[in-house]
Amino acid sequence: MGYKIGIDVGGTFTDLVYTDGADSIGVVKTPTTPENQAIGVIAGIGKIAAREGMTARELLIKTDLIIHGTTVATNTMLEFNGAKTGLITTKGFRDDIEIRRGYKENIFNPRLPGPVPIARRRHRLTVNERIDREGKVLVPLDEAEAVQAARKLKEAGVESIGVCLFFGFLNSAHEKKMAEIIRREYPEAHVSLSHEVLPQIREFERVSTTLVNAYTSPKLKRYLESLERELKGFGFEREFFVMLSNGGIMNAAYAGDFSVYSLFSGPAGGVVACSQLIGDLCNEPNLITVDMGGTSYDISLIRNGKPTVTTNYWVSRYRVAAPMLDIHTIGAGGGSIAWVDAGGALHVGPQSAGAVPGPACYGKGGREPTVTDANVLLGFLDPDNFLGGEMKLDRNAAENAINEKVARPLGLDLVQAASGVFRIVNNSMANGIRVVSVQRGYDPRDFVLVAFGGNGALHAGMQARELGIRKVIVPGIATAFSARGLLSSNIVIDKMRTYIGRSSDYSLDKMNFLLSEMRKEIENNLPAARRTRSGFMGKALNNYFVDMHYKGETHEITVPLKSSGGDVAAEDIARAVQAFHSAHESLHTFSNPDEPVYFMNLRLEAIIQTSKPPVQKLESSGGDASAALRGERSVYFEDAGGFVKTPIYDGASIRCGNVVRGPCVIEEPATTIVVYPSQIAHLTEFDNYEITIR
Repeated sequence: MGYKIGIDVGGTFTDLVYTDGADSIGVVKTPTTPENQAIGVIAGIGKIAAREGMTARELLIKTDLIIHGTTVATNTMLEFNGAKTGLITTKGFRDDIEIRRGYKENIFNPRLPGPVPIARRRHRLTVNERIDREGKVLVPLDEAEAVQAARKLKEAGVESIGVCLFFGFLNSAHEKKMAEIIRREYPEAHVSLSHEVLPQIREFERVSTTLVNAYTSPKLKRYLESLERELKGFGFEREFFVMLSNGGIMNAAYAGDFSVYSLFSGPAGGVVACSQLIGDLCNEPNLITVDMGGTSYDISLIRNGKPTVTTNYWVSRYRVAAPMLDIHTIGAGGGSIAWVDAGGALHVGPQSAGAVPGPACYGKGGREPTVTDANVLLGFLDPDNFLGGEMKLDRNAAENAINEKVARPLGLDLVQAASGVFRIVNNSMANGIRVVSVQRGYDPRDFVLVAFGGNGALHAGMQARELGIRKVIVPGIATAFSARGLLSSNIVIDKMRTYIGRSSDYSLDKMNFLLSEMRKEIENNLPAARRTRSGFMGKALNNYFVDMHYKGETHEITVPLKSSGGDVAAEDIARAVQAFHSAHESLHTFSNPDEPVYFMNLRLEAIIQTSKPPVQKLESSGGDASAALRGERSVYFEDAGGFVKTPIYDGASIRCGNVVRGPCVIEEPATTIVVYPSQIAHLTEFDNYEITIR
């Protein structure tokens, strides 16, 4: 068994987790290189090689599997720097992307501008064709118009073209012919076909998702191809995989063509790790997961052991209806910038100092005050022992930034200003947790909070106390937990078909025919996914789902239909209908069991199990943690009245079963865990810190 490497590129740092097939798992961390993420990735691989006593070439020759979580597609939508994109659609449907089914983020603002156009109107062209609701051709595709449209977009310098024809998901013949014409007339263009990206009813959702794919795919594809060339140049011959937003992995070629499925590639790894390494191993089925890095704070809910999946997501005001883990992201990270508005109010984020120049205390030229700068001034971070001593922090630079941009404008001293930044970012994070819990009908007190990322464990105790959560779990490798989740991920392939019917009038034969079609498509995709040497198994486990709604509703709820594949029977439909009523009651506080339920889409999720790194249990050494005590320093705790002489523990010296009482600080090599007053922490057999909040 060779090496396996999981790579998670964040906004500030790139984390790599690796194993050689033995019990141990190694972690390295390197600054992210925004101008070209591949540079930071290769630097991280070089660090692994040095630690293993070999060259990067020797390491990659011995590597069987690389799984990559990337933010390229996400950043493309956030920064609006994607490909110059065009759209070809059926005559009469050119402006669906702007009409947006009448949806407005703020219905009380008649002057609210539309979203930034990712396909300008002059690059949205139409062709004469029409397919009806049964999939029959009413008007053949006008091939002369199709050729003219392709040539016009080529002349305009469009790099990527989305094709979304009316009812193309029922009969793809016209879309395929359109793609054939584009590739003949303009072979350099990237082409996204709606029946491949999102083969389901509802024109706006389909065209929006297809356009997002067309806009982001060229950049992600170039990056993945560039990284693959770099890896091959160092001797890596295996195909590498990319984390998808649904919590599964697929080969890089697929991810490059369908980047819309990788929008939450990085954060998804952390949710997978929480589900398998915390939920399953620690018998904690209900978790709120929070990943606080340098740029963002990613929050997700795991209920009854299952991560929440959604098809109702908006990215930079564009609807993406592809299945993805339900991850709520806010701009609250270690690099989030503190600023005072014209009215004298203090804000934190969403702007971030990023990796370059980073927080002022990094000493890389940053002058804006950030959360990390505030944490240095409050004593939570040791400037001489940041990242295990690999990096020194400049306390004077942090003081100057906070004094100039926060303290003076507000008439506060340095400590008051830093404390204000700390309190505001904690409040923002607690409100973010309320979005995925309280606003969806769940009481956060019924969940365990899992905090990871480089900064999550420093703040988690404050969120737990504010929300009434009684237990916080911090993984021992919290800073690279998302990367660790990549090595625990399975290959997951999602397919869907539109099927419209009612629970009182449906065709089992038609439903089973559509499900069999999807199974055949998946079988055609599997050869590229199967990797015997990497430990992938050949048979897929098929799970069926169905989207349902009550009459008059415009949003569906997805419920399980059947597991383990095979044909669907009437009793499976009956169970799914009951599950829909229960889910509707939970989400919307009412249900109508006597009313018929309408089916909208059938979904198939195929899972191929991969070999997982072994989990090594730690042996208990008792409760005494005195051997790990490094010393004391002054740390600011507001509820303790200010700065308090606080014990500082060396996380690398803490043993399983050791108990520490707050207030104290545990300094792990790449993260800092703050145990607040009236909290108790101990290290468990699975190398997790459990913090009990009284």
